Amino acid sequence: MSAISVSPSVHTGSGTQHPRPFLKWAGGKRQLLDQIDRFLPLELIHGQIRCYVEPFIGSGAVFFHLLEQYPVERCLLSDINPELILVYRTVQSAIDELIEQLAAIEKDYLSREERERREYYYAARDRFNRQRDSIDFEHFSQAWVERSALLLFLNRTGYNGLFRINSRGEFNVPFGRYPNPHLPDPANLSAVSRQLQGVQIHYGDFEDVDPWVGADTFVYFDPPYRPISGTARFTSYSQIAFTDSEQLRLAGFYRRMDARGARLMMSNSDPRNVDPSDDFFERAYAGYRIERLHARRNINSAASKRGPITELLILNY
Repeated sequence: MSAISVSPSVHTGSGTQHPRPFLKWAGGKRQLLDQIDRFLPLELIHGQIRCYVEPFIGSGAVFFHLLEQYPVERCLLSDINPELILVYRTVQSAIDELIEQLAAIEKDYLSREERERREYYYAARDRFNRQRDSIDFEHFSQAWVERSALLLFLNRTGYNGLFRINSRGEFNVPFGRYPNPHLPDPANLSAVSRQLQGVQIHYGDFEDVDPWVGADTFVYFDPPYRPISGTARFTSYSQIAFTDSEQLRLAGFYRRMDARGARLMMSNSDPRNVDPSDDFFERAYAGYRIERLHARRNINSAASKRGPITELLILNY
């Protein structure tokens, strides 16, 4: 497990374009940003937060949103998914090469008919899976650029934009059949790369962020959501399952970081959408403030079930 830094200070959006998430990601927070804004700690708004930490980076919607508005001196992004961290590090350090490879893939893919696109997708998925064992996830190489380009291609052309792997670590999302898919916009990727300059990007468990957290820190936790039904198990973003025991380990870590005086915010599913008597989070986070945000299900096999739900926001302030 390691971290990369490329500058002593965090870039805060001096580019001409505001960076937006470049990955389609289950549970992404773009639709909730206006609601999340209402619950940000006053210390962040008043410039008293010096460090921002996000241990489950995902699509980074909250990170990109906050750093455009509230400059901080230090920033740590972390995740247990090595593929995700590899992509972020590549965008951070090799953006021109990545944009060039994505443009070549997009031109080749869009020139094909649907049957050929399907074959192209599965060939790319197979190449992505076969090369995994040869990738050094710790040390940058040109292989990172190709792998990142493949992942971004699969992310935009696979079914529902899912990132899902099986127990062997293989990406197994089927073809998406989009008539006019768009790979990540080069201008946005460049804006994202600028935003990532000076940011520490770490591969590892959420507890690895411990040394970074102090009284001047704001930590936003967005873990794999606890399933609220038997079919809502979109948690396979790494080979490590995020079970109830992991949720409780996170709750214990949350309490330890609270004892240091850090400001903490955590998102999670609301079990009461399905079972009004389910008080898992009320028990796990007893004594903390729990707010409910209004959201929509973005990923469900049945379109009729993609309706309004609530999600939890757990705060220590």
